[in-house]
Amino acid sequence: MPTDDDKPLKTIHLISTMVAHMMRPGVVQVPGDVSVSEAALLLEREQVPCLLVKDTDTRFGLMTPTDIVRKVVAQGLEPHDIEVRTIMTRPVHFIEYDEALAEASTIMMATGASLLIVTKQNQPVGVLSAQDLMLTPPRCDTKIPVVVSVVGLASAQGLNYNAMITQLSHVGALVESTAKILTGTKVVLAFSIPGQNTPLTIHGTVLTSGVSGAESGEPSSVVRTWHVDIQFTDLSPTDLTRIRAWALQTMPPSHNRS
Repeated sequence: MPTDDDKPLKTIHLISTMVAHMMRPGVVQVPGDVSVSEAALLLEREQVPCLLVKDTDTRFGLMTPTDIVRKVVAQGLEPHDIEVRTIMTRPVHFIEYDEALAEASTIMMATGASLLIVTKQNQPVGVLSAQDLMLTPPRCDTKIPVVVSVVGLASAQGLNYNAMITQLSHVGALVESTAKILTGTKVVLAFSIPGQNTPLTIHGTVLTSGVSGAESGEPSSVVRTWHVDIQFTDLSPTDLTRIRAWALQTMPPSHNRS
């Protein structure tokens, strides 16, 4: 009987872009009694679009640079005298990491929210902005050979798999592999972008992993193709620019944004 990892992969993972592919990983959370001046320094230091304010266990808000300008500076107030709970924007809109981007667009249009907090099992893991949706190129179909190395897992440390990248953007890749790589596995991808001489070595985490068309009772000798969805982590600015430029050049003309 197939396990959860052996179940056929839903089509959405193969042809649709998930929220996790386009979000900015990481959420900076602060309590409601932090001063606006402290929060402003944190925004600058962490280079994030917003702070998630947890005022109580059930009361959340967002604080952005715009909130500081409009609600503090423009009013002639002293930032160190104001707590973030008094200027935070509510309500906060959340979306699960594995939802399709179309769902994020629907939420933004219905609520007028320009920022969504991305969650995984009800824990904040990233931020998705309207600008991300507008400016980020979608994944491009491709065929790029890649070596996938497993890291951080004692039982599989040092294992290397030859695989194929079938979709690529600057935030992640969909990889076809004959080797089973489990969800949550930390990996390193080594590959070269077509037309570029310098190879890339990128760290990532497996978001989803499954097989297409697996049949119950299928002989174990049958070679399966695993579709492994990997989100990049700690991508350098140089690598980000290279992949993003390639994606924009590779994108079909009908998808190009003016």
